[in-house]
Amino acid sequence: MKYSAGEVGQAYTPTIQKGDMLSIIVGSLSQEANEVFNAANQRSSSSMSYGSSGAPSVQPFGYLVRNDGFVELPMIGKVAVEGLETEAAADMVRTKLNRYLKEPSVIIHNLNFKVSVLGEVNRPAVYNIPNEKITLPEVLSLAGDLTIYGKRDNIMIVREENGKREYVRVDLTSRDIFNSPFYYMHKNDLVYIEPTKAKMSANNRGFQVVPIVLGIVTALSVVLFRFI
Repeated sequence: MKYSAGEVGQAYTPTIQKGDMLSIIVGSLSQEANEVFNAANQRSSSSMSYGSSGAPSVQPFGYLVRNDGFVELPMIGKVAVEGLETEAAADMVRTKLNRYLKEPSVIIHNLNFKVSVLGEVNRPAVYNIPNEKITLPEVLSLAGDLTIYGKRDNIMIVREENGKREYVRVDLTSRDIFNSPFYYMHKNDLVYIEPTKAKMSANNRGFQVVPIVLGIVTALSVVLFRFI
């Protein structure tokens, strides 16, 4: 039996940015205080999120990270969260809450962590990633894997960060994918699966056959009309 091992590329750790929507869940011994903080997470917005089933669902409203990098919270006011990981932001909010609540707990999720999957997959959609950590194979699994016409050796990933847009093609069948900086998905990545030449040839043949079929149907209609 042959065995080989290799290292996996370093996991991507997202940080909070301006315009992000955060779910900030507060727990404490005061139920009334909890409701004050958590009310913002229970309001519904008109935006849609997509889960593993591909079906749309209403997404919590959450707290907006303003252009100055702050979020506005009840009791404690403005908190600077831009550039922080969600765990660090939760620790900061928890520290500020210690002045008002007894034994508070804080959990923060970034509601803006989405990955789009298009092309030759069974469930193309925009997928929200609650834990903010997912790999390319996992995203493709959410999308129901590639169709029989999808190119596994030439997957395009479009990534926008720091005002720059990257277009990269990766080979899912190569072991090099594990060392690629595109193995772990970043926020707002777009994954596009191109069709194989067989799919494009089949489509071309279909376009060629349609006029022939329409011509035969028209001719038969004319013949039948003469006999009526």
